[in-house]
Parts: sequence; C-alpha cells; structure tokens
Amino acid sequence: MTYEIKDPLSIASVYLWVGFVCAISFMESWLKFKAPGVDLPIGLGIGRLVFSTLNKVEWVFAIAIVFSFYISKNNLFTIQNLAFFLPLLALILQTFWFLPVLDHRAQMHIQGEMVPPSNIHFYYIVMEILKVGSLIIFSLQLFKNE
Repeated sequence: MTYEIKDPLSIASVYLWVGFVCAISFMESWLKFKAPGVDLPIGLGIGRLVFSTLNKVEWVFAIAIVFSFYISKNNLFTIQNLAFFLPLLALILQTFWFLPVLDHRAQMHIQGEMVPPSNIHFYYIVMEILKVGSLIIFSLQLFKNE
C-alpha cells in the first residue's frame, strides 16, 4: 500500500498551522510568565501581541488551503473535508469574538482594573484543542490511498 500526497500546499499549510498553534497556545502562552521579571501586566501585553499575530498567521494558512484547493480544482466542499471547516469556524469565532473579549480583559488587567471572573480562557483552550485535532484529521484526508 502506498500513499500519495494529493495537495502538498494544503498539507504543508495544515502542519505549519498545527505547529504554530501548539507552540504558541500550548507552550508560549503560559511559559512566558516563568521568565524572570515578567509580571502579569507584562505577560498579558506580550500575550496580546503574540496572539494577535498568531491569528493573522492562521488566516494565511487557512487562505492558503482554500487557494490550493481552488487552483488544483479539487472540491473542498466534501464530507471528507468537513474537518477543515471546524478549525475555520473556530478561527472565525476567535477572530471576531474570543480574541476581542480576551484582549479587552487583558487591557483591563494591565490598567489595574478589577476584572470579573470568566471561563473564556477555558473555552479558548478547548477551541484550540479541537482546532488542532480537526486539522490533524483533515491532514490525513490529504493523503491519497493507492
């Protein structure tokens, strides 16, 4: 049994996307607070910058995948590719809802204001886990069984 890569640009984009999310969301996000001299306001300021940039990079990967399907004339809108649309939905929610809310909360912390308790970080982490899992499943669909 041999496998052939059907769409090299998409598979490269998927694995780079997974790598970026894992490196930032699952490592950098909490590790920066262990560095000497990084207190909560500084860490939150770094986090705001890094997660804003990560979001833009994720859009580049998502657009590259769509573009790759378009130029190869492969149909992205199939049941086999459903796993791509879950991370895309997560990215849309993060861009237009989660990140603005988290950014606002971080800004309140940085300015020394009282921030009410919230589960939004928990939901964001769950979304990141689902995004990575779905992207990996989608990537497996990009290999053609011969």
